[in-house]
Amino acid sequence: MQLGTLYGISVGPGDPELITLKGLRILRESPVVAFPAGIHGKPGFAQQVVEPWLEIEQVKLALDFPYVQDQVILTQAWLKGAQQVWQYLNLGQDVAFACEGDVSFYSTFTYLAQILQQLHPESVILRIPGVCSPMAAASALGGPLTMRAQRLAVIPALYNVEELKTVLAWADVVVLMKVSSVYEQVWEILNRAGLLENASVVARATLSEQVIYDDLRHLSTLKLPYFSLLIVNVSQSLT
Repeated sequence: MQLGTLYGISVGPGDPELITLKGLRILRESPVVAFPAGIHGKPGFAQQVVEPWLEIEQVKLALDFPYVQDQVILTQAWLKGAQQVWQYLNLGQDVAFACEGDVSFYSTFTYLAQILQQLHPESVILRIPGVCSPMAAASALGGPLTMRAQRLAVIPALYNVEELKTVLAWADVVVLMKVSSVYEQVWEILNRAGLLENASVVARATLSEQVIYDDLRHLSTLKLPYFSLLIVNVSQSLT
């Protein structure tokens, strides 16, 4: 019997209409749709995005990926998730894993796919690209993310706040992903560099509750949701 295929479906930053036509087709054709489980019994982000497109007869498979940095706990969660997915693939059923943003850009799907490939090298895994949050945020701000020969740096701010000082010295545009937990430290660094006027925060890009904060000079403290990013146009201050 032929194995099922695991598809990584990029569902975009939040607006259900930003999923690609290919991603939507595979999502609706797959008998099993997996996604990261939410917390406190609530639907997860990706599940909320794809819910309008799903049919009653499709199996909904919520995989538990805890929001922690403990590598042992995370590896156990990815292993369990891979085993759950394999049960369906081994029966010849395709599984579409819905992932916010793009599956190749700081994505949980990457770890799930790696573990599955290690456990079952014969697995067939395909990735369907989509819209990632920096592109969505730039559109929300009404301008390009980069242009001409500008150098772009994307930093997962949660892990590399100190690296920001170095990056600001060579990049023209800097994107800080998931900046909420380190916003005040970032604000101080940008303040000392004289870049607050050229920085913007976009929270929940493309959703109905999207919020934009422009010119951060008087916003040293902000209570931001998890899905928030900050864009700094470094080169603008040099022109």
